Amino acid sequence: MRFIGQVLPVDGYFVTLKHHLTKNYSKSLTHLYQPLIGIQAVMLYQTLLHEIELEEEISPQTHHTLMNYLNIPLDEIYKARLKLEGIGLLKTFKKTKENTTIFTYELQGAFAPSDFFRDAMLSQLLYHQIGDQKYNMLKNHFVKTYSENVGEDITVSFHDVFQTFTPTLEVVKPIRSEEESPPVQTADFSWLIQMLTQRMIPVGRVLTAYNRKLISQMQLLYDLDSYEIEKSVLWALTEENYLNTEEFKTACHDLFKSKHHDSKIKLTEKVEKNQALPKSKPVTKEDMLIHELETISPKQLLEDLSGGNQASEQDMKIIREVMTSQGLPSPVMNVLIHYVLLQSNMKLSKAYLEKIASHWSRANIKTAKEAMEFAKKEKERFQKTPQKQQQRTSYKRKDSKEIVPDWFKERKVKQTKTVQSTQPVIDLEKEKAELEKLLNQKVQHNNRF
Repeated sequence: MRFIGQVLPVDGYFVTLKHHLTKNYSKSLTHLYQPLIGIQAVMLYQTLLHEIELEEEISPQTHHTLMNYLNIPLDEIYKARLKLEGIGLLKTFKKTKENTTIFTYELQGAFAPSDFFRDAMLSQLLYHQIGDQKYNMLKNHFVKTYSENVGEDITVSFHDVFQTFTPTLEVVKPIRSEEESPPVQTADFSWLIQMLTQRMIPVGRVLTAYNRKLISQMQLLYDLDSYEIEKSVLWALTEENYLNTEEFKTACHDLFKSKHHDSKIKLTEKVEKNQALPKSKPVTKEDMLIHELETISPKQLLEDLSGGNQASEQDMKIIREVMTSQGLPSPVMNVLIHYVLLQSNMKLSKAYLEKIASHWSRANIKTAKEAMEFAKKEKERFQKTPQKQQQRTSYKRKDSKEIVPDWFKERKVKQTKTVQSTQPVIDLEKEKAELEKLLNQKVQHNNRF
């Protein structure tokens, strides 16, 4: 991702605060957000927060002011801003007026510590970032748990108190309002609904508003496919068909570890897939092919090469096993699939894939362009090797310039004549006649019996 040039020192900015801050917001920033986004992002948030009282309504501040306050380059400020936006602490608006760019930074309220631990994604990220010992210490400190010996829960529900003729709203106790934190809809709930219905499991009991948000967050966090989410949901269902959220999160994490060989979950900056591509549009056919292989998925590539037919489950299983075992990026895997299909008459051989994939993995190939260039060089090298061997052999035979004495040549000629004279002279016509005679005798013998 490009950082330089996105913001200029002369660009102005205003700061606004969306909501009132919670009482313990500074503790949340220090102990809960800072391990995830870093000290520069937290310092930028606090600097913008305390500038609200100082800024004037008419003239904006310039980003040069922030560079002086934080004593860091502008590209680092831009990186910190993106982290605040990604974690949900900042919204940025941009407008251009009279050749002047003005940004409006709208600060969002940080979670209170107790609410932070109720958010499934943030709490899981913090758990993987600081470890279970520190995480449990912070959770026990900030989240107050009541004693279990408090008696029977006799709290009435909404429907026990109120009556309505058109009950269309489901009462849910949200962590944030919909305006502050719009739900992330990434999971395929239509598939889950169909799966639960087929198994006669109450859909409304499992896919509550909170559980839908949790499922979407876990799918995004662990990069799970729909069938893996289905497996995790079934694993975490209780006997009463309620979703045990802790078991569901554990199941998602176990699936991630099995897919990625115990890799650790850690919040890092996102690297764009097309970062290695040239900025200019592809011109040649090869550039267009590289661009295509960088952007599509292996499944889509298989379907394109098979005339739009759906990729078989066996082929996808082979590709998945090779990708996970060798750690090849998707663009490199696309080049490998394309290369193997061309070399093996459109057959996807697992052994051939694994052999080349292990070679490319050791060569540390990361992009489609690198993979194509590497494949070309290897093919040229294998084609030239037999030719060089043949040239070296013929060179030794034809271009030999040894000085041979005359007496050696005469002796060699005599030996050749002697060998020719001693060899028996074969009469081909006579041999042919005898062979025909033997064949006729054998045919007559067989007819006799």
